Amino acid sequence: MTEVRTERIGSTLLITIDRPQARNAVNAAVATQLAAALDDLESDPTLRAGVLTGAENTFSAGMDLKAALKGESPEIPGRGFGGLTEAELAKPLIAAVEGFAMGGGFELALGCDLIVAAENAKFGLPEVKRGLIAAGGGVLRLPKRIPHHLAMEFLLTGEPVTGHRAGELGLVNRVTPAGDAAAVALQLAEKLAENAPLALAAVKKIVRAADPKAVQREEVKKLMQSRDVREGMTAFAERRAPKWTGE
Repeated sequence: MTEVRTERIGSTLLITIDRPQARNAVNAAVATQLAAALDDLESDPTLRAGVLTGAENTFSAGMDLKAALKGESPEIPGRGFGGLTEAELAKPLIAAVEGFAMGGGFELALGCDLIVAAENAKFGLPEVKRGLIAAGGGVLRLPKRIPHHLAMEFLLTGEPVTGHRAGELGLVNRVTPAGDAAAVALQLAEKLAENAPLALAAVKKIVRAADPKAVQREEVKKLMQSRDVREGMTAFAERRAPKWTGE
């Protein structure tokens, strides 16, 4: 059964978790299929970015507790929850959030590079209400994205906030009217696609590095030897749009 759908829109891969009957909760099948979709994004040189969303106006309610009680794992070894939260992707990934992004669903969004949210979306990490913690990246990532005390309120109370409030906190990049998150995310992906793919990958690698200065030196050295950097400079001098090859 296909529980993660993909659609190519220009140079963007739209990835949709499609389990609306379970509010797009993540079970083993979703994790496996989402990991495969991300592999397709990474391996296709004509794709420049991905957008992750959920079917029928819900992003994801997080871990499928019923499946977990049956022994199913929503994690992929080495790639984390949903096959995403520990994955080291070279290409930009944007979350387009409508409706619930709760628990692991919120953590999937945090695992993306950018977040676009409908104003009536709901973000929350309710794990503490069930005797758990947000171990799919929530506890580690959230305090780095918003002020400490606000992150602690999420983590210790388990209470959700709206997409509008998430925008006020600086947690999301764009806040849209209900129903428009995916469209705005796709527009944002088009803007990213105008830039050099090697440079985008280098930015991501440096940002997540334990020793970012050392990684930056190495990445800049590689970029200066690339065809794309020469093309970027030539295009600027000739006052035209660059034609990136990713080489």
